[in-house]
Amino acid sequence: MMSGVAWLLVLLLLALLVAALRSWQRAPARSKIPRAQKRRVEALQRMEALARRLREQEPSLDPRPILELPLDRLVQKLRDEELSLESVLCSYLEEALTVHQEVNCLTDFLDECEEQLQALKKLKKTERGLLYGVPISLKDPFNCKGHDSTCGLAQFLEKPAAKDGVIVKVLKAQGAIPFVKTNIPQTLFSAECSNPIYGQTLNPLRLKKSPGGSSGGEGALLAQGGSILGMGTDTGGSIRIPASFCGVCGLRTTGYRLSYSGVASAIKGQKSVTTVAGPMARDVESLVLCLRALLSEDMHRLDPTVPFMPFREEIYSSNQPLRIGYCESDGFTQPSPSMARAMRLTSRLLQDAGHQVIPFSIPRIEYAVKHLFVGGLFADGGATLLEKLYICQDSDKGEGDIVDPCMKTMINQLRLPDLLKCFLAWILKYIEPRASQNLEEMRGVRTPKKLWEQHSAVEEYRQEFIARWRSLDLDVLLTPAVDPAFDVGYSGKALDSFSYLHLYNVLNFPIGVVRVTSVTPQDEEDLTFYKGYYGDSSDTYFREALQGSVGLPVAVQCIALPWEEELCLRFMKEVETLVKNHREAEL
Repeated sequence: MMSGVAWLLVLLLLALLVAALRSWQRAPARSKIPRAQKRRVEALQRMEALARRLREQEPSLDPRPILELPLDRLVQKLRDEELSLESVLCSYLEEALTVHQEVNCLTDFLDECEEQLQALKKLKKTERGLLYGVPISLKDPFNCKGHDSTCGLAQFLEKPAAKDGVIVKVLKAQGAIPFVKTNIPQTLFSAECSNPIYGQTLNPLRLKKSPGGSSGGEGALLAQGGSILGMGTDTGGSIRIPASFCGVCGLRTTGYRLSYSGVASAIKGQKSVTTVAGPMARDVESLVLCLRALLSEDMHRLDPTVPFMPFREEIYSSNQPLRIGYCESDGFTQPSPSMARAMRLTSRLLQDAGHQVIPFSIPRIEYAVKHLFVGGLFADGGATLLEKLYICQDSDKGEGDIVDPCMKTMINQLRLPDLLKCFLAWILKYIEPRASQNLEEMRGVRTPKKLWEQHSAVEEYRQEFIARWRSLDLDVLLTPAVDPAFDVGYSGKALDSFSYLHLYNVLNFPIGVVRVTSVTPQDEEDLTFYKGYYGDSSDTYFREALQGSVGLPVAVQCIALPWEEELCLRFMKEVETLVKNHREAEL
């Protein structure tokens, strides 16, 4: 039998070994960053080399006509062999590299695209999928065999995926050619697009502006024509913010309509706030084609937890008049002048086209945004997020990850002891009420009982919202997006302004973004009088973030009930068509 002293020594040795292991795990995290940056340089050099080889096969290739084709026409020309696979891939390789040089949007080149192109050439015409030969970009967390999915975290580096994720497999089965991965904010928990590994991505429409996040690399690349179709993810607006800021289209699908297997995440296991995958493109019809391809038997076969629900053409192609709920303000964030004008313009066009527009008010918005969204996002008090960054008492000594500037405010708040959070929340209650609520909710619920109560509260609110929707016999709902694009660095300061987006992740509704207008000089002038509902610092930052935006895109959100993506897309297409006709009539 070992003596008490011997046991004590054994326990002490074990403790030292555990501490040493943790230190070893943390310390190398930062040292991986220079190696990752070097790998990106080398990957983009290989991308340039492939573009050169493909161009040598067609020296007279003019990429401009190819890059100007909408997705449906590009697919048709590829299937009819009017365009070669090589010419299309070459065009997008060259353009993506050009866009990257301007805005820093790429994180990796998917070398296997060349091999995949050769395999596609061997297919019979009857074997070609809906996306045959289409180059597609992927947000960083989509797993591709042999490539890192970093989520902007150093600790995720040098851990290449063992296999493609389900969505990537389905896209390849449909003939798409994934060719690049795009930049994201650290942890994906930000509406900016910056991380310590790959740096800051800029908005190609105005370089002092942010492309949004967390699918900001996708938004920037699509906006400037470096990709024709991309895949993003959305936890609190991460598809819709970049789509809105960059003037493209994006669709947040209902949770579990598309597989999320093989998509990396800084935090797994969230129940109250649903993270989903969805397509991003330059027009609505491209989103439709992508969803048709994804909703194949392959999706359910590869991930049986996803219901087999093929795309319902009869709903999308219907021309019946719609009953549209109209919500110009959610009562939490006063819309900017351009946001309000975009809503009124869209409402008028819809009514002139024979649709009914019915006023709709959001129930208990403050409760939904603060208690259900913020509280659900940080149900563990941010412990998992801090762990992923290796935030600990020794982090200032060089251990752990470097915290990106876009994350510092949030991380500093999460690191506060619960008692201090309570004290600061009490002090701020009357001068910064929304900041006070944030601190209160960031304490987390922690116990299993409270977690269950949080989840039950979400379901209760969802049913309340649906009941109000059905009492008005609505088909769809129209609300503002958040735009125009913020200046770089402002998204964390004006976080409360994203209430228009956060709400629908709690509700788990399908929702799409469509550009309808641009910021006018009058919008900019009216912005100087913007007050906001709370008159707090978040309202002030929101006003400051939007300045200098004349000419930038302004979008609206088109919303349907869960599992009704086809109706959502039909509504988006109607808005897009009416706006296009209106613009042409004004010329």
